[in-house]
Amino acid sequence: MAEKYELDDRAQLLLRQLINSYTRDAQPVGSKHLAELSGLDVSSATIRNIMARLEDMGLVDSPHTSAGRIPTEAGYRFFIDSLLEVGDLAKSAQQAISQSFSADKTSGDLIHSATDILSRVTRLAGIVSLSHTAPTEIRHIEFIKLGERRLLVILVINKDDVHNKVIHVDRDYSELELHQAAQTLSHYLIGRSFENARKILLNELAELRTDVNSIMETVLSAMEEVCNINAHDDLLTSGESNLFQYAELSDINKLRNLFNVFNEKTELLKLLDGCTSAEGVEIFIGSESGYSVLSDCSVVGAPYHVKGEIVGVLGVIGPTRIAYEQVIPVVDITAKLLTSALNTQK
Repeated sequence: MAEKYELDDRAQLLLRQLINSYTRDAQPVGSKHLAELSGLDVSSATIRNIMARLEDMGLVDSPHTSAGRIPTEAGYRFFIDSLLEVGDLAKSAQQAISQSFSADKTSGDLIHSATDILSRVTRLAGIVSLSHTAPTEIRHIEFIKLGERRLLVILVINKDDVHNKVIHVDRDYSELELHQAAQTLSHYLIGRSFENARKILLNELAELRTDVNSIMETVLSAMEEVCNINAHDDLLTSGESNLFQYAELSDINKLRNLFNVFNEKTELLKLLDGCTSAEGVEIFIGSESGYSVLSDCSVVGAPYHVKGEIVGVLGVIGPTRIAYEQVIPVVDITAKLLTSALNTQK
């Protein structure tokens, strides 16, 4: 961690300039170029000595003899913890993010919008987990007969998220029976968390002993599928192709392994779960993620909330040389705006 390094002002300035240069150009930075960037009135020999000391400390590395130096994971960590100055987000970026969370969108649309805007604004891969899905509130239930023992179930959940589900039943039901079933389900479910109301209703179905018990059990199964009660782990991604532009990730084997991580989701979900205890933005640099496939990548994430409860984490994935001072505020404000949008839905 940053506290184990003691750097004077000159060493800090040179490390900051080295990281900024490498972020822009992805090229090792030589002492002469550092002297120009820093504006320090010292000789190249003095800068080389400082660089040698930083290398001994493990903050920079020399990929090739006399080819300049690049930051290490430890260098990036010290930079983020001690030297990074995060500025305000550009007005154009703020507007783009804010406009993505319009009031007329459903919860699902808002979360998809977060993934898209993260990738577009940062030019990295945007990720959003729903590993702690918010409670699903049922707003409306309706049945429509389709014939041949088939029914169309219309469900409105949360604000205005409409789902249509065709179910097969054991016999034909009259309109009166369907109305009775809808009324019974509505009594237990409307305005409540489906997960909690479902437990109560299942316990009481056996006691109701009505002719429409079987239809209600079928509908409950359909609703469980629609509401994803058991699907607590999910991940949305966007902009994976943005990673093609970074030379350090362009190796075909690295890309294949990285895209496998996106497809399989499990490792990313576990990693993002580590952000749920963070008060703000959490950053994993290279091996800090615990996954070798992400050794050349950084993950910047932040949790978002519904009614005070963390319901997921959003963020970006890119190379370790991402512009942290630009990416961090994008992730931070996106998490805050998504939280606000989800909590102000009627």
